[in-house]
Amino acid sequence: MVLLTVLLQTVGTILQVSADGLGSFGAAIGIGLAAISAGIGIGKIGGSAMEGISRQPEAASDIRMNMIIAAALIEGVALFAVVVCGFIL
Repeated sequence: MVLLTVLLQTVGTILQVSADGLGSFGAAIGIGLAAISAGIGIGKIGGSAMEGISRQPEAASDIRMNMIIAAALIEGVALFAVVVCGFIL
């Protein structure tokens, strides 16, 4: 955390950017990271679920239900992160 603060201060002095500009930059990066991370996570869940269903077709309904619950939780956290970063903007 301290390293990130020092890095942002250094970038700010080099680029002569105000603190508001750095806050907006950080919020924009946070929105992007939240969206990309959620996409990767849900993709991994879907791939693993399809692999599990192909190995045990009789457990397809249980695997599908668990996949949907996990994807909803990931999407909820990502939405929360996007909203918080949006408020910072």
